Amino acid sequence: MFKVLVSDKLSDKGIEVFKKEQDFEVDVKLKLPPEELKAVIGDYDALVIRSDTQVTPEVIAAAKKLKVIGRAGVGIDNVNVPAATKAGVIVMNTPDGNTIAAAEHTMALMMALARNIPQAHMSLKEGKWERGKFMGVEMLGKTLGVLGLGRIGGEVTRRAQAFGMRVLAYDPFCTPERARQMGVELLDIPSILRQADFVTVHVPKTKDTTNLIGEKEIALCKKGARFINVARGGIYDEKALAEGIQSGQVGGAALDVFAEEPPFGNPLLGLPQVIVTPHLGASTEEAQVNVAVVVAGQIVEALRGRTIHNAVNIPSVDAELWKQLKPYYQLCEKLGAFISQLAPGKLSKVRVSYRGEITAQKTQPLSLVVLKGLLQPAFGDSVNLVNAPVLAKERGIEVEETSSAATPDFTSLISLEVESEKGRHSLAGTVAGRTDPRVVEIDGYRVDIQPSGNLILFFNRDVPGIVGRVGTILGEAKVNISGLTNGRKAVGGDAVSVFNVDDEVKDSVLAKIAEIEGLKDVRLVRL
Repeated sequence: MFKVLVSDKLSDKGIEVFKKEQDFEVDVKLKLPPEELKAVIGDYDALVIRSDTQVTPEVIAAAKKLKVIGRAGVGIDNVNVPAATKAGVIVMNTPDGNTIAAAEHTMALMMALARNIPQAHMSLKEGKWERGKFMGVEMLGKTLGVLGLGRIGGEVTRRAQAFGMRVLAYDPFCTPERARQMGVELLDIPSILRQADFVTVHVPKTKDTTNLIGEKEIALCKKGARFINVARGGIYDEKALAEGIQSGQVGGAALDVFAEEPPFGNPLLGLPQVIVTPHLGASTEEAQVNVAVVVAGQIVEALRGRTIHNAVNIPSVDAELWKQLKPYYQLCEKLGAFISQLAPGKLSKVRVSYRGEITAQKTQPLSLVVLKGLLQPAFGDSVNLVNAPVLAKERGIEVEETSSAATPDFTSLISLEVESEKGRHSLAGTVAGRTDPRVVEIDGYRVDIQPSGNLILFFNRDVPGIVGRVGTILGEAKVNISGLTNGRKAVGGDAVSVFNVDDEVKDSVLAKIAEIEGLKDVRLVRL
């Protein structure tokens, strides 16, 4: 008998999926305090959540039988995925279930913002007839800036174009050819802000997108521009947005999500030019039924040892194949994440090559892992091993896989090469002792790197003193070095150096390193 705990509100249609299975027992226990959840979770094989339940390392440690955590929705920031992975628990989500709901809510907010509908509604309800006070603007002929051309951003684009809007878009992974097919102009964010009458964001919440639109960006925007957010709270710097509205630089905002929810005390709520809804982007009957039914079906399949769908921490393969591929999973994810930070610019091609013993296995799932790692910095939780190829294809990224049974130096070697508008970069890695992932080549330079934590990478002339000076700067900044590797092709030529460091490295420290004579292309890689 499989036991499933549903700890957040789920559509009855999803509950019915479990009840139709003869050997499944489902319990619905909503709003459990953390200690109570820890006390009961040990009895269950699967946990179904939405956004309220916090699945902490302590909860996972108490879940001795737990095999699957299913999120009825996209974001999994309330799940400690590393702890779940370490415990062998599959974490899965439903990334496509609310696409239309979110796109339609974006358009609803945009139209309400353009015509002051909520404000006029309340005025009339209060017995006032203030036609002149709520003069709006038409969307026809206006310019919309779309930051993020994923599925939701794409659906918003199509709807905006139907209203006769010109669409400017920013997406670091979208190729010019794909943009032409969609009928949009690809620009950087400052260029969009200078022209856009409306701006809507459809990017995941990551370190790079937190406060993506802040004081500096708002100062650049077209005077009177209006901002919409149905993605994630914190993508706009809310303090800067409020100040922009108060100064008249920003014409208004329509927000469904906030940095802290509920947003009571948020200054934006007190501004008459701001329209708000309580995180309703996915709140349609159709979307909630869809994600509930999908996640329930995925959990049934996983517990029965069949195909794993929409997993964020293991490939979608059967259990037996997973045992064979597991040693290479972490390596492939790290290679993808590493090269995404090594290769700037819009990607056009990704080539994954397998050599040696690994070619005896089915390697396609590993290529999906590479692709997920590659796209993760840009797409966050919305990318998984199922939709990664779709996201790549939508952005015109060509993916190629090759294999050869022969390899001269390693039992198995996985190589990754990417082409972008700014050039070509490559990485290669292997698994040492069948458990220890290692990066053994960067752009043709032989290295030996443990791909984890923070890495400082730079290319330099192979002359005495450079590495020592970098170490001195890090020491002065109280940054501890845990590992160091160098690679070169010829004495006195070019070289690559990589420092593993235990601490976060400030931009000012990187800038100081970059000033060292003979050193170039310094960057911080987070893995």
